[in-house]
Amino acid sequence: MKVGIIRCQQTEDMCPGTTDFAVARENKGVFSTCNEPVEVIGFVSCGGCPGKKSVTRAEMLVKRGAEAIVLASCITRGNPIGFACPHRESMIVAIQKKIGNQAELWDWTH
Repeated sequence: MKVGIIRCQQTEDMCPGTTDFAVARENKGVFSTCNEPVEVIGFVSCGGCPGKKSVTRAEMLVKRGAEAIVLASCITRGNPIGFACPHRESMIVAIQKKIGNQAELWDWTH
């Protein structure tokens, strides 16, 4: 399965995404439901608060082959800073509206 991961721009300087890539490669975390190898085809940020660029970036990832858009746990669970994005719900709604049924939308990685 081809996935595109969107991460929090605020955490880029603290987290290189190593765990996101590892759980995808090992079919763990949210990827444990996949019955096939996971290929990360893109790893981009939300563009910064309030995450408006996440919508166009999700659309771009789908156009490039992503079958699922995954919001990294830094957005939805607050890893590693212990503070989830206050804009996550509006981002989820906006992304889902934009991509429709072209791809799945998952709201965490690990």
